[in-house]
Amino acid sequence: MLSTGLIGVPLPMDKISKGLPEVVARLSDRGGLDAAEAIMTTDTRPKHSVAGTTGFTVGGIAKGSGMIHPSLATMLAIVTTDYGLSPDQASDLLQTAVESSFNRISVDGDQSTNDAVILLANGAAGAPGDDTEFASALQVVCDDLARQIVEDGEGASILIEIRVTGAAEEPDAVAVARSIATSSLVKTAAFGRDPNWGRVIAAAGTARTEEGPAAVDIERLGLRFNDTTVFDDGAPTGDEPDMSPAVLRIDLDLGMGAAAASYLSTDLTNEYVRINAEYTT
Repeated sequence: MLSTGLIGVPLPMDKISKGLPEVVARLSDRGGLDAAEAIMTTDTRPKHSVAGTTGFTVGGIAKGSGMIHPSLATMLAIVTTDYGLSPDQASDLLQTAVESSFNRISVDGDQSTNDAVILLANGAAGAPGDDTEFASALQVVCDDLARQIVEDGEGASILIEIRVTGAAEEPDAVAVARSIATSSLVKTAAFGRDPNWGRVIAAAGTARTEEGPAAVDIERLGLRFNDTTVFDDGAPTGDEPDMSPAVLRIDLDLGMGAAAASYLSTDLTNEYVRINAEYTT
């Protein structure tokens, strides 16, 4: 069972059990949209996505708005397809899709106890398919749902797109991107539309992989806010970026190799604090 709610508070199973027959009786071809609305908590809108070809379809719904941080978050995602898959195939393909989508988003740096992403395949499409095409469609749906979750982050007023390039190794790129995405100082600067490049570089410098500190050399860094270079080769440029758009693109080139990674995050707002300060009251 997928569940969400107050941590540590048991679900009212008696009410859920009584309601199941009615829910089953109301299943329909458009039930996915109904379900996307039904699982909303602090979400402000339902999240759903579809992709595929003439031979098969991949569809998905998700909920999530706060406590969003890898690996997974307070989010539930159900992906369905009529493509034929064995359990092992489904597990392997889903793990790959999740790693670069749901595991690369962060709203507030907090993880939940109740996370799940499920892939259900009934094989109704019948004819043999193309695994590469299916993997591509699955990635599209997972990427889309993950982005919708961050765009609907609790209290968020700006979406932060983080792209780290030029890393010596991929784990370094991922660690640096994650450190920037979860930095409260970066997130509050984004809320104030403040191009505080020092906070981004400081977050990069504190990034750690499983092996230790990520490889970062300030003399090699190049940093852009919304396509305006604000730091290059160890020094600020003095150029002022436009911070007014609802999307802030942070591009950091580490200048040390060819590895790259991306993350999605949000700003940290007064509204986020209000929502979570009054969660049980």
